[in-house]
Amino acid sequence: MHAAPSQAPNGPNWRRIGAVLMLLGVGAGAFGAHGLRETVAPELLAAWKTGASYHLIHALALFALGSWRRAPPIGGWLLLAGILLFSGSLYAMTLTGIRALGAITPLGGVSFMAGWAALALAATKDSGETQQ
Repeated sequence: MHAAPSQAPNGPNWRRIGAVLMLLGVGAGAFGAHGLRETVAPELLAAWKTGASYHLIHALALFALGSWRRAPPIGGWLLLAGILLFSGSLYAMTLTGIRALGAITPLGGVSFMAGWAALALAATKDSGETQQ
């Protein structure tokens, strides 16, 4: 018998969202490695790689969140916002050369941190409930 995925009746399917974002993250990584290598400055390529790495890590976290019986929705939404803001701003900066877009990146980092904090808090509550 397997545990039901973490999905409210009308809530997000984090496994599906995570899997789609992993697909896109692998594509982004490949595009950076093969499509951008000859066309962008090395520091912008490094920014792209950072964006792709964080994208993949957090997409995998969203996928795993789908197996959590009582996942806090805010944690997932914050991780998703982090991918969009952090990785998205680095992708946009690399493709456009507009370095001012890098000012958005820290907002994504804060979203990641807040998402992990929400998940840590929820995990602490879960472990306290199972011990009683």
